[in-house]
Amino acid sequence: MNITLTQAEKMIAVAQEKAKAIDTKMNIAIVDAGANLVAFARMDGAWLGSLDISIKKAKTARFFDMNTGIVGELSQPGGSLYNIEHSNGGLITFPGGVPVKDNNGNVIGAIGVSGSSVENDHAVAEAGANAR
Repeated sequence: MNITLTQAEKMIAVAQEKAKAIDTKMNIAIVDAGANLVAFARMDGAWLGSLDISIKKAKTARFFDMNTGIVGELSQPGGSLYNIEHSNGGLITFPGGVPVKDNNGNVIGAIGVSGSSVENDHAVAEAGANAR
């Protein structure tokens, strides 16, 4: 099962609402189960440099089926995934990427958000992921 464009668009809309509620501008990327980009939005005024980061956060979350912040914890020196950020053409290992699951708990894609603090990025990504 893959995330649909309709689901992805709904996730982006909810993520944008959350970003506005916390007064920030975000880049929001949605990938399917194969980590292929399905939808993307760059809010007016969002950082250009965060565009690529949001896509890589979504892909990282899907590649490992866990929040990117957890990947980051595991990739610290001495961690079981140390240096993993250098794999797969470059991963992002700080918060803002969240896997998206269907009602049966199967991963159908992921959302990646970038443009503010990692706490805000994660909050916006989580809001979007829960909107599916």
